[in-house]
Amino acid sequence: MKQHQPDYVFIVTVVVLVVFGLAMLLSASSILGKQQFNDAYYYFKHQLVSLGIGIALFFITYLSPYHFFRKISPYALLVNIILLALVFTPLGRSAGGASRWLHLGPLTFQPAELLKFSFIVYVAAFFGARGKKMRKGREGFLTLLVVIGVIAALLLKQPATGIFALIVATVMGMYFVEGARLRYILFTCMLVGLAIALLVLVTPYRKARLMTYLNPGVDVQGTGYHINQALIALGSGGMFGIGFGNSRAKASYLPEPIDDSIFALIAEELGFVGATVLIGLLLLLLVRGFAIARDAPDTFSQLATVGMVSVVVLQGFINIGSISGLLPITGLPMPFVSYGGTYLIVVMACMGFIANISRHTV
Repeated sequence: MKQHQPDYVFIVTVVVLVVFGLAMLLSASSILGKQQFNDAYYYFKHQLVSLGIGIALFFITYLSPYHFFRKISPYALLVNIILLALVFTPLGRSAGGASRWLHLGPLTFQPAELLKFSFIVYVAAFFGARGKKMRKGREGFLTLLVVIGVIAALLLKQPATGIFALIVATVMGMYFVEGARLRYILFTCMLVGLAIALLVLVTPYRKARLMTYLNPGVDVQGTGYHINQALIALGSGGMFGIGFGNSRAKASYLPEPIDDSIFALIAEELGFVGATVLIGLLLLLLVRGFAIARDAPDTFSQLATVGMVSVVVLQGFINIGSISGLLPITGLPMPFVSYGGTYLIVVMACMGFIANISRHTV
């Protein structure tokens, strides 16, 4: 199929989200950077480095023949699973009671984040290469269930429950789009739900998060501190906010102002209008991504596009929901906005792939 111009609306939306994210991170991190490193631009400069790598990967996934990723998908997933296992070796790094980071030479990254690309491409290739009978049949479902089980064992041990739930939800969405039997999807969701419920019951910190979600006012200086301070910041912005860079929450009382709480800071500084603009950009990204998937040239590119745009936008809305009290606190960062290297690099790689597919739409 002859290539044509990419979907410029999609690409411009990505660019606007990146610029918006950099601006908000600059505001959110200035005081923290000054306090911790005597450099108000410390986190901003590190984010620029990650963005530079992300832009490079954007162009790699944009310019490479997209069938190349289908061919290497089993090997990429296998390498990703090995990296997930290595976090439990001396190469792993722990922080805050979690073992999610891997240190290889000068690189420190989260292998779990890489699944947002490798696992999605693998699932798209797996079902794209098989006939309808295989995709709808028990064999295809059991194969997928085994892979999910292996990934679940590694992610839940880290623990990275939020990433696991996000990836499973995305893959089930891809499975549904491909026409899988509804009973298989419901069975998988029930199985995952039971596993997470069991983990909540046997691990105190997960149980505390659930109790706080059900009753956020029960311990406002303890387990409920995070969500209550986030809600105060959300409400204090009003319609138009208190002004860019003028957040009071980031100075002292808002936990994780550059990470999963950054949406509360956006609402405080830019108000309801600014928060709505961010939500609108995420929705536009989703709509354009689904439009690209609808016109994609084959099953693989269709499923991969659906998965990649869904995992990014769904993460954004989970972040908004958790910091607004609509969902339990998950620790998932806001795409394009929160501070973090691995997740931003992977998001940019996904965006490059989708832009690549938009050049091949029918």
